[in-house]
Amino acid sequence: VNLIDTGEDTMTGGRLKRLETLVRPGGTFMLTYGDGLADIDLKELLRFHRAHGKLVTVTAVHPIARFGGLRIEGNSSVSAFMEKPQSGEGWINGGFFVMEPDVFRYIDDDATVLERGPMERLVADGQLMAFRHEGFWQCMDTLREKEYLESLWDSGRAPWKNG
Repeated sequence: VNLIDTGEDTMTGGRLKRLETLVRPGGTFMLTYGDGLADIDLKELLRFHRAHGKLVTVTAVHPIARFGGLRIEGNSSVSAFMEKPQSGEGWINGGFFVMEPDVFRYIDDDATVLERGPMERLVADGQLMAFRHEGFWQCMDTLREKEYLESLWDSGRAPWKNG
């Protein structure tokens, strides 16, 4: 595990680029943003990555909706009411990656936003695969999310905890 001070103004791609000298040639590595928790089977994620042979695997997740959902039909008749269902909006970037060192070729400098140019070029080159994670995933971007995750931990029901 390496923690590198990349400065306040360095974008996500630039932060990754600054790690290039720490990655062995041919050395597969894992990356996470550090603002989310999940119960991802890392061995299965790595197996999936190695099986497809592409440069990058992103973990795709379905977040839990913040609000209850309604299905409305025809004349505004509610046909389903779901309290905080898993999002039906599709898969999103869960922030857990497996990468090959050649990914650094897609990153220019500190101003590079990983989720824009590099990821878009990886898609265009057929080098980005998605590992679908159906289990627990929660970001921690707000005080509300922090308090929720702390309540899971304090109650002994933290899905990401070993055991």
